[in-house]
Amino acid sequence: MARPFDICIRGAGIVGRTLALQLASKRLRVALVDHHLGDLASPTEGHSDVRAYALNAASRALLQGLRCWPEMAHATPVLAMQVFGDAGGVTRFDASDTSAQALNWIVDVPELERLLAAAIGFQSLIDVVGVPQAAPLTVVCEGKASRTREEFGVEFLATPYKHWALAARLDCALPHAQVARQWFAQAEGQGEIAALLPLDGPHGRRCALVWSLPPERAQALQVASDEDFCLALQAASENTLGSLKLTSERHIWPLQNAQATHWCGTGAEPGSGAWVLAGDAAHTVHPLAGQGLNLGLGDVAELASVLEARPYWRSVGDLRLLRAYERARKTELALIGGAGDALQRLFSRDSAWARSLRNAGMRAFERSGPIKAWIAQRAMGARGI
Repeated sequence: MARPFDICIRGAGIVGRTLALQLASKRLRVALVDHHLGDLASPTEGHSDVRAYALNAASRALLQGLRCWPEMAHATPVLAMQVFGDAGGVTRFDASDTSAQALNWIVDVPELERLLAAAIGFQSLIDVVGVPQAAPLTVVCEGKASRTREEFGVEFLATPYKHWALAARLDCALPHAQVARQWFAQAEGQGEIAALLPLDGPHGRRCALVWSLPPERAQALQVASDEDFCLALQAASENTLGSLKLTSERHIWPLQNAQATHWCGTGAEPGSGAWVLAGDAAHTVHPLAGQGLNLGLGDVAELASVLEARPYWRSVGDLRLLRAYERARKTELALIGGAGDALQRLFSRDSAWARSLRNAGMRAFERSGPIKAWIAQRAMGARGI
């Protein structure tokens, strides 16, 4: 007779797969619910996957522990980051100013997903299933549009930004030199944030684009000719990497700041067990700071740690454990997500006082020494600093 499941994870994206592997490494038996199991086509079939994430040292250590960290061709170390304001403000972060080998790594999503799927195939304590299974604890990792979160009656408080994201891949005339670059600008009275993230290893010339734009402009740029699109991006990026060539489709989606009102609880039916939220099912943030997946993988590390450290007589569904996880992660979200939200709102304002304040603030931050170092260490995943 098969051993009963300890945990059921609903959602087989990066957060759900990583959590399944991490829990299985602690000798817990996991049912991983893949809602696309049995589909004739994957959700992205016929479309290029342009996603790339900036993962910090904490996320890297977690994935390395699971032997799922991509090779350098798919995980480019970022040695420096340059941030340009809209009136001369400039801030630069350098890995050489820290003890770390890189500020973060730009990771190709398809390769990371492939490695996680392969690892799950070799883990005997994980069963990939098409429907939820009974377990003392259900972890919801279904993303921001989670059906299970709604089923549990959890309110998801979302504040839409007046921006959409546009993502694509580009070849650049000049090498990126392992530098991530971000431009804050005003166009037609509305704020924009463009980021070019280095890909293809240290000597690469390819970049991932994440461009935060007013909805109408995002939609117009999605359907513009390749030439017009690249010219607009060259202007937004101040021609820093020379002429650009589009090498992928352009994907757009609305942006929001959101958080579930509570992240854990028990089912309404007797014996239905406890539940907890993780990843985008619990929170979403603006992509300008590149912390979305880092926060999700931080959820994985914290939940696994709390469950591993529990006394032998406590169930994995004990609400005291789950509330400890919720408190820890909400504190981190308030710090990291709140900072990104404040920056987005400040740079979205088109007024003389706001422009003067944000660019003066950038110049002061560049000279701030310990404050700048602290912010950099937190963004890199350091704790207790």
